[in-house]
Amino acid sequence: MLKIYNTLTREKQEFVPITPGKVRMYVCGMTVYDYCHLGHARVMVVFDVVQRWLHALGFAVTYVRNITDIDDKIIKRAQENDEPMDALTARFIQAMDEDAAALGIEKPDFEPRATQYVEGMLDMIRVLQERGLAYQADDGDVNYSVRKFAGYGKLSGKSLDELRAGKRVEVDRAKQDPLDFVLWKRAKDGEPFWESPWGKGRPGWHIECSVMSSTLLGEHFDIHGGGQDLQFPHHENEIAQSEGARQHTFVNYWMHNGFVRVQKGEMSEKMSKSLGNFFTVREVRAKYDPEVIRFFIVRAHYRSPLNYSDQHLDDAKQGLTRLYTALKDFDVAPAAIDWSNPHAAKFRDAMDDDFNTPEAVAVLFEVASEVNRTRSQADARLLKSLAGTLGLLQEDPTKFLQGRPGPLEISVADTISVTDAAVASTEPTPAEIDARIAARAAARKSKNFAEADRIRKELLDQGIVLEDRPDGTTDWRRR
Repeated sequence: MLKIYNTLTREKQEFVPITPGKVRMYVCGMTVYDYCHLGHARVMVVFDVVQRWLHALGFAVTYVRNITDIDDKIIKRAQENDEPMDALTARFIQAMDEDAAALGIEKPDFEPRATQYVEGMLDMIRVLQERGLAYQADDGDVNYSVRKFAGYGKLSGKSLDELRAGKRVEVDRAKQDPLDFVLWKRAKDGEPFWESPWGKGRPGWHIECSVMSSTLLGEHFDIHGGGQDLQFPHHENEIAQSEGARQHTFVNYWMHNGFVRVQKGEMSEKMSKSLGNFFTVREVRAKYDPEVIRFFIVRAHYRSPLNYSDQHLDDAKQGLTRLYTALKDFDVAPAAIDWSNPHAAKFRDAMDDDFNTPEAVAVLFEVASEVNRTRSQADARLLKSLAGTLGLLQEDPTKFLQGRPGPLEISVADTISVTDAAVASTEPTPAEIDARIAARAAARKSKNFAEADRIRKELLDQGIVLEDRPDGTTDWRRR
């Protein structure tokens, strides 16, 4: 049976959905004022794998991942650009969709935008005020009164006094308590606004997810996920709002993926825009096949830190190349998996243990070794089918192994450095490689082995590995 580590209970629990055979899952998505970095990519890939595995187990899944399209950062960026806010968010939603598609991330069933659910947010704030859990402050904002909600702190595992002493609590003299958070923000001059019983304003960040999730999934659903940084205060505040308004349990299982970390000297730190140490997905896509990035993310357990470096991505590329090489001579499609197969059973046990993808990937390498040993269509099909539950190995092997010459084609090319594009453009094209293979074959035929060796070395220096067999050079791949 599937077990999930529940952040709320701090232990692995057997997964029992509210409705047998059906799973309702909500994941906090992007705030669209900039390009997605690898931290965002990890959230999207992790929960894409979760929903894929739930499907593989036979569950009917309703997956919601929201878009925050109204926020202080969005307003500020639009003002800096002298650009309409709608145009800014539309541009970065398109970029996010491009990055997600490249990484093999399936579209959620619903992708709500915060600005589409303001009326529902007003309704929830009204209920909270009626229950004595919200108040309008002297500055016009409507705040949540944290100390009036008995369960506050249960997700973070800290008392109110511990949370109040924390550095992340923002001091605001208009609040009755420093822990209180904003439900409705009074509009400042020049900012977008909606009419409300408390004057012109816009929703706070936390109320958005409470309303979007309950509107699309119901007031009590199975799984809520997001990055570890959202555990407090965002998800803690969602619980306070939702359970304070509805007077019953909000979510059964809370899942949080670990940070992506970047090496800085002898130390590593969380990748984030605020620290200025982030790498956008499209910058990394300019240097690595998107499936390499996905494999780099998947081969680490979702709750563990993920250390980013070119060396780790190079290692991921080598590993994925080994798996694709095993499939190179087979024309197989994914098929229904026989879970009684020992390798399949081992893979399933790993995934049922809180989505243990490192162990599952290790099984893929075991199956790849079997494919290389037996040259069996059945083993090759099993490899492709198991990998498919992780969103891997679904490309044509030759296409992956021979790679993509030239710079990456994306809609917003100015995010890729000139250096990366120049390096990519020096890679030989398939036609150029085939011409050199033909010249090498002619040299070997005329017994000019020095010239044949020179061509082989020249190609190898450019990252092209030739595969020789007794009947000649039959194939090649990018190193």
